[in-house]
Amino acid sequence: MANMNIEPVDEEITFGQDEIIVSKTDLKGRITYVNDIFCKVAEMKEREVLGEPHSIIRHPDMPRAVFQLLWETIQHKKEIFAYVKNISKTGKYYWVLAHVTPTMDDQGNIVAYHSNRRSVSANEVQKIDKLYKEIAAVERQHANRKEGMLAGAKYLAEQAANSATSYDEFIWSVGA
Repeated sequence: MANMNIEPVDEEITFGQDEIIVSKTDLKGRITYVNDIFCKVAEMKEREVLGEPHSIIRHPDMPRAVFQLLWETIQHKKEIFAYVKNISKTGKYYWVLAHVTPTMDDQGNIVAYHSNRRSVSANEVQKIDKLYKEIAAVERQHANRKEGMLAGAKYLAEQAANSATSYDEFIWSVGA
């Protein structure tokens, strides 16, 4: 399946507040489990996504810096909450509040990753979309993708610092 060139369309997919999208990945981010809600919202069948990189649903509007922060956090055995804009198989988009955690064995070694995602309100989307567009604009100012991602991460950290909060507090303030 691994079609990373899905053409985005400006049509939103919504799902219920009582529905939770669940996925699990291996250490490299390849999907090992998805629930029915994942399949419904992503408009993909389980067989199409198992073994694929989780980035198969990454919307091109998402700043790379957000994923850098996510990966750094979970690789340090910490959980993270992040707003994410995803893309479905048909190019439609959907916003989620993702709770991503490392799964550890009895010795404390990370063996996998787990993500639960909930729907978000239009108010949350409006606030976070504005910030993400700013971060993406900072990233695009650099010809080198890695430099752009690092600049975007710095911008995100500055926004949190300017609001005198941690990243987690900053993200939770969006929903307030």
